[in-house]
Order: sequence, then C-alpha cells, then structure tokens
Amino acid sequence: MSYAGPDFEPPQNRRPRRGPLTVALAALVPGALLGWLVYETVGGPGDDGGPGQATVRSSPPAASSAPSDDAKEPSASPEPTDTPSASAPGATGPLKGKVVVIDPGHNPGNFQHATEINRKVDIGTNSKECDTTGTSTNDGYTEAKFTLDVAHRMRTLLEKQGATVKLTQDADRPYGPCVDERARIGNEAKADAVVSIHADGSGAGNRGFHVILPGSVDAGAADTRAIVGPSRDLGERVAGRFVAVTGSAPSNYIGDGGGLVTRKDLGGLNLSTVPKVFIECGNMRDSKDAALLTSGAWRQKAAQGISEGIVSFLRG
Repeated sequence: MSYAGPDFEPPQNRRPRRGPLTVALAALVPGALLGWLVYETVGGPGDDGGPGQATVRSSPPAASSAPSDDAKEPSASPEPTDTPSASAPGATGPLKGKVVVIDPGHNPGNFQHATEINRKVDIGTNSKECDTTGTSTNDGYTEAKFTLDVAHRMRTLLEKQGATVKLTQDADRPYGPCVDERARIGNEAKADAVVSIHADGSGAGNRGFHVILPGSVDAGAADTRAIVGPSRDLGERVAGRFVAVTGSAPSNYIGDGGGLVTRKDLGGLNLSTVPKVFIECGNMRDSKDAALLTSGAWRQKAAQGISEGIVSFLRG
C-alpha cells in the first residue's frame, strides 16, 4: 500500500516500544512449537523459493495447497455486496471454533470506480477516502492481485487448522469495501483475529516488511483501547513468524528496525473492536523486494508465516 493512499498518510515519527529484539524473540519463542504444528499439518514452502527458505519436513506441500501464479481473478458482480467471502466452519483441528478474517488490501476493480472510492468515510479521528487503488511493481504487478493471492493461500492453511475463515473481499464486488466496512466485517464476525494484507509503494532501496499496530484511540466512532494489547500480541507473533519463514528482514525505512509500527490514522484499525493488524509484506517499488513479491513460492512463504503467527496468537 502506498503512503499516498487514504489509509496511508505519512506516519508521525514514533519510536515503537520494542526494537529488533521483539521480532527476534517472537520468531524464536512463540513460533517454535506452533510453527512446527502448522508445518506438520500443511507442509513447508516450495523448493523454488527465494532467500530464507525454511525446511521443516522433507515432503513438499500438496499441489493444491495454494493457487497457481497464473490463477485468474474471479469476475466482479454488478453491485457491491455486504456479504464477505467465508469458508465453512472447520470441523477439526486446533483452531476449531475460531474465526479469522483476512482483509486483502484494495480491490482489483477499484481503478475503474474512482468516484466511489474517493468518497469520504468517517474513521473516528477524521474523514478519509473510502479506499485506494493500491500500488504496483514497476512491471505492473498490482498490490490488489498480490494481497488476494496471499489471502487465498492463508485461507487454505488456516482452514486446515480448523478455523472459520472470512475474506473482506474476494474480487467478488466491483470495488471496495471501504475502510470502515472492512473494519465492520471483522467486528460483525466477532473475529478472534483480523489481518489486513498489503504491500508498500515506497522508494527504491527501501526494503523489508513491517506490521502496523493500532494506537490507543478514543474519538467519535473509534475506540481501540480494548484491542491495543491483544493486537500488539498478534502483531509481534505475526512479525516473528514472518521473519522465520520468509527470511525477510524488518523494514529498513520505517519502524526503527523492529518491524512494528503503531498508527492512529488508519480507519481499518481505528474502527476495529477485535484484535487486528496490518502487514506490509515488502516494497513493490524496490526491484529486490518486487522479485520476492511476484514469486509464487515466496508468496506461499508469506502466507505460511502470517498464518503461523495467527495460530500462535489464537492458541496463546
């Protein structure tokens, strides 16, 4: 997601409460046992991945565990719908009874609906545009396509753990949902965890991932005070497992090297009443990060790392 978008105005300079050690500890401590559990259940990443490949089991993952690189986007319906894409409740597995909402940032059709996505919505602290088109690599691979692909892979992994998984959008609507509706979908689902998937559009040379945590906000329709603590726990675990599985380093341009950033200007976080974080998986405008983001094998690792973080959070 580019910082030029409505949910990404330039952040205020803040020092996260935890530094690089946070990510390292999160990667080693909560993820070790739970990471093994997920890998034993769904298998590790493919053998053709990029740097930092984790090998946990000798057999490769099933071919059906993730969509192919050439999978086509589903066609959009003529009008927006308020019903998110959802899986059937998981029958078995350690996450039975848990609800996870995955929020794929942006919608492939947003660029065709400038009027609709530019309308202002209330995010508690102020008003912002409904949504943005997102960013893309220099070769035209869009953030919207990336986020949806990772979301599909995560859904497969988490359903195998028994979770009920809902997507805020599955390219099944012409545009959106708006940032306030994205938050509302997680709230109404009474989600145990929500993760919003993004990729950044920063300058060349800026590399790495960062996880965005909600700040303490109590203004208008926004009150995040009850979710700040659990959201930080979720974010630390996601960041830790993301490092362990993908081998990617925390951002070198935001977050003081710790991979964690706190924000109070994002509607998707401000309006959430359930634990929620954003993850910027890399910078699409940097050629080295772009090479990872456009790799199906690396996207499988990204989905694996994020999912392991969610599993760790939900199992405590």
